[in-house]
Amino acid sequence: MSQVMISVRGLKRSFGKLEAVKDVSFDIQRGQVVGFIGANGAGKTTTMRMIATLETPDAGEVHICGEDAIDDPNAVRSKIGWVPDEFGRYQNMTIYEYLDFFARAFDYRDQERLNRIQEVMDFTGVTDLKDRFIDKLSKGQGQRVCLGRALLHDPEVLLMDEPAAGLDPKARMELKSLIRILAEEGKTIFISSHILSELSEICDTMIFLEQGQVLHHGGAEELKRGAKEGVCIKVKVLNDSKVLEEWVEMNPGVRLLDLNNKGGRLIFDEGSDELVAETLKRMINEGLQVIEFNREEKTLESAFVDLLNQAEDKELLTP
Repeated sequence: MSQVMISVRGLKRSFGKLEAVKDVSFDIQRGQVVGFIGANGAGKTTTMRMIATLETPDAGEVHICGEDAIDDPNAVRSKIGWVPDEFGRYQNMTIYEYLDFFARAFDYRDQERLNRIQEVMDFTGVTDLKDRFIDKLSKGQGQRVCLGRALLHDPEVLLMDEPAAGLDPKARMELKSLIRILAEEGKTIFISSHILSELSEICDTMIFLEQGQVLHHGGAEELKRGAKEGVCIKVKVLNDSKVLEEWVEMNPGVRLLDLNNKGGRLIFDEGSDELVAETLKRMINEGLQVIEFNREEKTLESAFVDLLNQAEDKELLTP
């Protein structure tokens, strides 16, 4: 039976006249990896900080593992690991000293503390760097240390704000590998980012935020299927491509995206498999010599842009 680990209801936060978070609600189940996506300024970090008990909402509720994050933040802090996009890098402090400080703050003592520090250093791959000063680390090395600090008390929920920002490709791959391992261990992971391609590979579901409101909560494929633009099909014909253009003009529900001397690309306003198959059959029956008919995969980025356009259209039409 699934268990809700993060529950957000009617969350609101304003800064003066700016409504950063307008009315955000969602649930995240145990063991899920959920991407929290939106453009810079969409309200992601403010929402994350309220969930992490670092900001107090103007209205709404947040529960982590059943604990009330607003009324009892200390109970929640023992259950979450917080990985911000930037963290304090203290001068003249080594990685080991940094982790040791936080292990003591989490009340680890004696051999248990030493064992726990070693475990997180081994997991995050910083054991060989333990004597390196923390303010001299690369961005990727720093992120691994920050992750290690967040994992010291073995939290059930991990909150990561833009963890891949500024990382080189190798560091991103290493970070994604660590996230997959943590997910396999049953941890619930909530990751904010504005880089859709990074999250689509590792997330079970995604929450899209725009102007402080949730536009979509579901999987990547579900978003693509729901996109207004429909399905794009690449068609190659033996006929003159003008014949394809004329055929499209005579058939509602199909639009010509572009044309070349061998065919073109078509957009289907409604892209069910049945309709696509029926359209191919009709094209052949009506004299088009189709030699290639391929569905082009819609990118997550274009699906998200389409979702934003739909939201803008709806707002314009609302009286």
